[in-house]
Amino acid sequence: MKIQLKENEEIEELGYNNWKIIQNKKEFCFGMDSIVLSDFAKDIATGSIVLDLGTGTGIIGILLCGKSKLKKIIGIEIQEQVANMAMRSIQINNLQHKFTVMNEDINNLNKVFDNQSIDAIVTNPPYKKENSGRLNENPAKLISRHECKCNLEGIVKQSSYLLKDHGTLYMVHRPERLADILVCLRNYKIEPKSIRFVHSREESEAKLVLVKAVKNAKPFLKVDKPLRVYDKENNYTTELLEIYGSNKRGEVEESKID
Repeated sequence: MKIQLKENEEIEELGYNNWKIIQNKKEFCFGMDSIVLSDFAKDIATGSIVLDLGTGTGIIGILLCGKSKLKKIIGIEIQEQVANMAMRSIQINNLQHKFTVMNEDINNLNKVFDNQSIDAIVTNPPYKKENSGRLNENPAKLISRHECKCNLEGIVKQSSYLLKDHGTLYMVHRPERLADILVCLRNYKIEPKSIRFVHSREESEAKLVLVKAVKNAKPFLKVDKPLRVYDKENNYTTELLEIYGSNKRGEVEESKID
């Protein structure tokens, strides 16, 4: 299928199922966090209806169409131009039967979907609190990185409303926000069930944290073994290459989790 590209856009090979994605290198592009989240969430139950909150360019939804046995995934993206880019990537990969995108505000989803209508939710939300850290002048990057359009509590609140009883939420975030995440999840009756930290190297501090939580589940939290980007010989670890696909080994960048 021939897709028209807009200014500064290019098509990138994903190294998985011969799929591709449209990227705009002058805007916010997907990083390692989205890739590892798609792998972390691949145990989504067969036949699930899934929401991807803040879908961006659609990378998580595209990969989950292949890595999981979901029935349908709906990406929610507030930025119209980014949502359009994701929709064109879906068309390139002929995934229209499984993956759709809505240009919608996450905070309005309780008016769009019925209560307890979703089996699973995945989200790679903005990491930084509003007005914290260095603010990026690029509006697309600002919305992606800072909680100016949606915040952690808003995402968890909407997830609590949307998820079916024992539905699952998968999230990637920064470790420094972990206490906020766990408290917020429990406040909205979504019980944290497993977490996994992502490190650049064995001796380095964690750069990302993956969280799986289940609505109205009993308390029990498991900490999985860490995921490391580099081994002792400074090569990419076998597990990371398997997540990315072996033909992506030249394009995995540590900077994507910095």
